[in-house]
Amino acid sequence: MRRVQIFDTTLRDGEQSPGISLSVEEKVEIAHQLARLAVDVIEAGFPITSEGDFESVSRIASEVKGPTIAGLARIHDADIERAWEAVKWSERPRIHTFVGTSDLHIEHQMRSNREDILERTGEAVRLASSLCSDVEFSPMDATRTDIGYLAEIVAAAVEAGADVINIADTVGYTTPAEFAAFLKDLQERVPGLKDRVLSVHCHDDLGMAVANSLAGVEVGATQVEVAVNGIGERAGNASLEEVVMALVTRGDYYGVEVGTNTRQLANTSRLVSNMTGYEVPPNKAIVGRNAFLHESGIHQDGVLKDRRTFEIMKQADVGLEGSNIFLGKHSGRHALKEALEELGYTVEGEVLKRAFQRFKEIADHKKTVTAADLEAIAADEVGSFEGKFVLESFRVVAATGRQSRAAVTISHENHGTFEAEAEGEGPVDAVFNAIDSATNIKGRLTDFRIDAVTGGKDALGEVRVMVEFEGREYAGRGLSQDVVEAAARAYVRAVNVYAGSRVGAEWVAR
Repeated sequence: MRRVQIFDTTLRDGEQSPGISLSVEEKVEIAHQLARLAVDVIEAGFPITSEGDFESVSRIASEVKGPTIAGLARIHDADIERAWEAVKWSERPRIHTFVGTSDLHIEHQMRSNREDILERTGEAVRLASSLCSDVEFSPMDATRTDIGYLAEIVAAAVEAGADVINIADTVGYTTPAEFAAFLKDLQERVPGLKDRVLSVHCHDDLGMAVANSLAGVEVGATQVEVAVNGIGERAGNASLEEVVMALVTRGDYYGVEVGTNTRQLANTSRLVSNMTGYEVPPNKAIVGRNAFLHESGIHQDGVLKDRRTFEIMKQADVGLEGSNIFLGKHSGRHALKEALEELGYTVEGEVLKRAFQRFKEIADHKKTVTAADLEAIAADEVGSFEGKFVLESFRVVAATGRQSRAAVTISHENHGTFEAEAEGEGPVDAVFNAIDSATNIKGRLTDFRIDAVTGGKDALGEVRVMVEFEGREYAGRGLSQDVVEAAARAYVRAVNVYAGSRVGAEWVAR
């Protein structure tokens, strides 16, 4: 059977989703989980874009074993050299270079012409190949590129030494039948493709990213570029869990195999959701909480008699059968560390210390702390946060009718401790206004959601917010048995995501 490689771009294209900005520690944690999932390639970032991205790619390259570690680069010498400096520590490094090839991109984004882009593509791939033994080339917006010109570009990249040719449906424009015909035509025009890995990268603007990716596999693609939970630019990328389970469940049809450890799919989905603040819809295929539930009496009756009547896969196949992990108030730090590792979190040092303190605080009020609680605690603490704001304390000072007054204490490693009071319409609004005042950063709340991590009166409250700063939205997530505290933690996290996207610390006007 043909082997299809799973190329995960959660940490690169996925992180470009509005509101997501992961810390270095969070990226490393996700990368370790992707290695447990046994993806073939992790696209760890775009090293030229910032020192933080360079650091995260370098650390993932040096610390994460198993998958190929790729760094993205434009067809600029500086980009390619910077990508190599970041990925060279990996046992399996890859440079992934790209350029827009449609006339729209060449004229309006590149401010260039076809001849220039063709020449520069060959030069860029040759440079990358001189540095790294594994080079991928992507013609961006390939599906809106003239097929004759695309064939010239791809042939030039193959001749220059590209090992992987990735055909990108960058704006989610194509359809499955059209994409399959397009790829077959390209393979006929470029005979050298038969000796290279043909890859596909599909976006979901028209809701067809997974279908288009699978159409690519049908006509010879042996690598699919995906992201966990389908996150990514605009409507997102092809969903890793959906592509993988389609290929596994319908291996009889596609005639291919993948090396993914599917029992890690649920853990990976939850970890990425917790880290990014992007909630998984309940009806999400494969990993949504309703994915294996049956409401109809007819369905329930059939499943009770034989689950195969209405289920084409098992919960256990994707790691959704439910975890029996729970800890009591007398459990120690070692027990917590082992439980978190089983759930896919590698925590140690200061992170483990903070997670253990949170666990003890929660365990004082709950008879048992469940797997869901532990995951939420770990996600709250991983990557939190050197050089950023920390909510030290808050209190609702007064409440009169709809008006409340709250006080907060916020610390910052580089700028000291700030206290502030503010009024608002209710305690949550008052706390948010006090945080604005203490940090001297004014945000506008655009979305607020609250949920219980588990059932019962003692459940942890999980708050997810989207906050607008300077016209852009940033996500935050907070956890506590006190809903106002959870909201305050979520808001501070959004402030930190915004602050982390700025250069330097000039945003603190003090």
